[in-house]
Amino acid sequence: MSEPSDADVVTVLGEDECWELLRTVQVGRLVVIADGRPDIFPVNYVVGDRKVLFRSGEGSKLAELAVHAEVAFESDLIGEHAAWSVVMHGRARILTHFNEIEAAEELGPTPWVATPKYNFVEITASEITGRRFTLVEH
Repeated sequence: MSEPSDADVVTVLGEDECWELLRTVQVGRLVVIADGRPDIFPVNYVVGDRKVLFRSGEGSKLAELAVHAEVAFESDLIGEHAAWSVVMHGRARILTHFNEIEAAEELGPTPWVATPKYNFVEITASEITGRRFTLVEH
């Protein structure tokens, strides 16, 4: 039996499918530049109007977003027979207008822990790519 090729086990996803997959999970990883080096934060998020939204408390993540708005974001899911990963590059923006915050609250990004998270952050994509993987049995 021959070994499967990359074409057999990796499928490049279109933009629409990437957004659909992002809607199916609630946890992703936000990559920011902090003190001149990349740093990564797990966040629970929602998707609305082709933007990623999450809540954040005060701290280094929020401070870095205010200084360096260019971010990367990744979310994935690994199942028994298949997996996928979506990577987005774009700009993060802390929401400040009442109507934006109200709309974000309606989408329902809720924090994992009961610490105050009064700030909403929106990521607008400049690029989104994804891959689906067929997992091999061992």
